[in-house]
Amino acid sequence: MTMTRRDFLTASATLAVAPALGANAWGAPLPREADIVVIGAGAAGIAAARRIMAANRKVIVVEAAGQIGGRCLTDTATFDVPFDRGARWMHNPDTNPMITLGRNAGLDVYPAPLGQKIRIGRRNARAGETEEFLAALVRANRAIDDASRGRTDVSCASVLPKDLGDWAGTVEFMLGANATGKDLKEISVIDKARAQERNAAIACRQGMGTLIAKLGEQIPLSLSTPASRIAWSGRDVTVETPAGKIAARAAIVTVSSNVLTAGNIKFTPDIPKRQLDAAAKLSLGSYDHIVLQLPRNPLGLSHDDIIIEQSASTRTALLFANMGSSALCSIDVAGSFGRDLSAQGEPAMIAFAVEWLTKLFGSEATSAIRKSSATRWNAAPFALGAMSVAAPGGQPSRKILTEPIGCMFLAGEATHETMWGTVDGAWESGERAAEAALRKIGALRDTEPEAGRKPKRRGAPIR
Repeated sequence: MTMTRRDFLTASATLAVAPALGANAWGAPLPREADIVVIGAGAAGIAAARRIMAANRKVIVVEAAGQIGGRCLTDTATFDVPFDRGARWMHNPDTNPMITLGRNAGLDVYPAPLGQKIRIGRRNARAGETEEFLAALVRANRAIDDASRGRTDVSCASVLPKDLGDWAGTVEFMLGANATGKDLKEISVIDKARAQERNAAIACRQGMGTLIAKLGEQIPLSLSTPASRIAWSGRDVTVETPAGKIAARAAIVTVSSNVLTAGNIKFTPDIPKRQLDAAAKLSLGSYDHIVLQLPRNPLGLSHDDIIIEQSASTRTALLFANMGSSALCSIDVAGSFGRDLSAQGEPAMIAFAVEWLTKLFGSEATSAIRKSSATRWNAAPFALGAMSVAAPGGQPSRKILTEPIGCMFLAGEATHETMWGTVDGAWESGERAAEAALRKIGALRDTEPEAGRKPKRRGAPIR
């Protein structure tokens, strides 16, 4: 694995996956039947529905929230510019169909020009200090890669070099909380090492949630329609909602691993213990944005600059400054520290962001805050967290979640073995589940090639 100055912070782009506000709700009465019913209108659900429609089969998507997007949520109301409360970026521009689809839909999809800096106190790291950090990061990555080839799956924290010195806390934050939403002690070395490279960061100026909503415009869907119970067998399913029941020949369930294990949807019969245990081993990490509006650029940073600090612990954050050439700066908190902070509520989160920025840039930089907002994904009832992360020993659980359950199929970023935690992985998982469901109902021949699927190059492990 190689690591360059240019790409050492791209792990911050792996936030898994959030809707665009104001999407159109279903206006007609809920259909009583469909060939396939899709639960959830996030990236996986929209991808699945589009594939089913391309096969000329009847589909209906039911979404518990009032907008399309799942964990891709673009807020256009809080500030004078859109900002993503969840996922920000796509990756792999050579193979990612969403990029082409977004551009064809008239959206401004472009490579994000991310600059990267490290602060040591109130100054930027010198070239030699940056090289020291890069060397520590590479050594930590190599140790995780080496451990992943062992006989036993262990935690990433247990294999880290013990002599990372002043960079130990920063390395742990970047590889753990910031990259996955969990601390390294909670992460499987195999899951981490097998993750496909998140190369490049592709942004949508109108927002990732807006992009997902745009791609779902022509799909039959019902918003604010939670699935309360799914009765399933090997031949058909019935989905119960407050608006009525839907009978279908198959179902694709795209809810998060945390929602699945929380029992918010009742299944008759129960989901097999094998799948529930797998979902529990892929619980969601914590990742939140604390967004401050800072007019006239008091931090003196370029647009889309990313800043981290040399920290003695993981009680730290990542700054994404002047997002999309706006005055918005996001202070991202994650892992166990981020989870605890989020649990204290939005005022405590904003207070931390101000304190943290003041420590790095001085009180003058934070005196001009015009408006603020913070996400709290762990408390979002239809998500219950950010992105899935495999616990030690849990990496095989991703493949288990792709196994059919009668005529039900699970999809979402947690089911992707290499692109977990990304919008890309969620989208591909939806297409894959749709292919399986279509074959189950006889709509595709086993020899028929999968539509729109390009082979994906395996890259270096996640950074």
